[in-house]
Amino acid sequence: MPSFSASRTTDPVKPLGSRHRWVVLGVGVAAQASFAAAFAGIPVTGTLLRTAYHLTTGELGVVLAAILLGVAASEIVWGLFTDMFGDRRVLLIGLISTGLVFVVMAVFVVPSEARVPSVWLLAGGLLLVGLLGGSVNSSSGRAVMLWFTDGQRGFAMSVRQTAIPAGGAIGAALLPWLAAFSGFRAVFLVLAGFCLATALATARWLREPREEPNPVGPIAAGDPAQGRSPLVRWDCWRIALASALLTMPQIAILGFAGIYLHDVKHADLIVISATILTVQVGGAVLRVWSGRYTDRKGNRRRFVTVIGLLTGGSLLAAVSLLWAPTVVVALALVVAGILANSWHGVAYTEMAVMAGTSRAGAALGLENTTAFTGAFVTPLLVPLLLAIGSWPLAWAVIAIAPLVAAPLVPRTISAVTTRHD
Repeated sequence: MPSFSASRTTDPVKPLGSRHRWVVLGVGVAAQASFAAAFAGIPVTGTLLRTAYHLTTGELGVVLAAILLGVAASEIVWGLFTDMFGDRRVLLIGLISTGLVFVVMAVFVVPSEARVPSVWLLAGGLLLVGLLGGSVNSSSGRAVMLWFTDGQRGFAMSVRQTAIPAGGAIGAALLPWLAAFSGFRAVFLVLAGFCLATALATARWLREPREEPNPVGPIAAGDPAQGRSPLVRWDCWRIALASALLTMPQIAILGFAGIYLHDVKHADLIVISATILTVQVGGAVLRVWSGRYTDRKGNRRRFVTVIGLLTGGSLLAAVSLLWAPTVVVALALVVAGILANSWHGVAYTEMAVMAGTSRAGAALGLENTTAFTGAFVTPLLVPLLLAIGSWPLAWAVIAIAPLVAAPLVPRTISAVTTRHD
């Protein structure tokens, strides 16, 4: 498998200083946010989507799940391509092709007075968006890993991961308004614009450094797993599977806490919006802090383990408080939600470090595959649990997932450099 230097661009560029890593991080954040606005923003238009396309609730579920299924199915392949061909090339292909799919959907897959596109055409378009947009996750992450030392990678990757709630917040605020007042053609064109604008930024500023700042992982640490693909390493699979389980409470709280507060606690829109917004903002802040903290302490695996235990414990505590006043329940769900949103950058960094930089794309592809699989399964599982039981049962089962994830994380602590240039 080629090393990072093997995929270095041959474009004539001026020598880039170490400060350019912050530009690369900015491009990675923008790329991740542009795609997050789509996969996290489109579900917020659910009621408008159902009306405009004449969907049943079941058909709406198929449509909303399609984009997540596409991401989960394509991540490993994109990760392998990134390792072979370089992050810049893969990121450009993914962003441009995703933008073009949205343009095609804006032309051919929008309802009009003459016709309403079929559910399968709409779902197929969003599935294709997920398949192509999945390239963003692995390639932008590998670019960040390439530019930062191990003593900075946790922080940098955590900043990059905040692009998901940030992009989701932009999509949640903008897309329903566009759909309501301008229709879904405007929604798809705006999302296309996000992707294509980020592609221009990628073409202009994303370059690989002349020298890798501080190689880490199996090669640097003398690990006997040196040279082995993360796809055949059980320690990498353990973190990936733990990430899938840790994703479940995050998705459950973001997707169903508002429904629970509305249907059971009869909370108004202000309380519901404040709850979800606090979870998103608090989770983003904790992601950045956790990256910096684990860079300094060298305890990424232990941190992910502890977060799993705290998330499960806090969600079980929330279950015991479901009969309390609405504000108390909302606060309990906020605590659990913030914890459930905090681990991503740390786990992603550890996966890439374990694999070594030459295989970081495959490692991040594996990590994203399992995480998006957890995100895909959770919206299907919660309604099933509600059908056979109740809300306390649903929350309790979801709480078990991070508790199972905690012991899955390998205990060995990876080496961390002290370089902070």
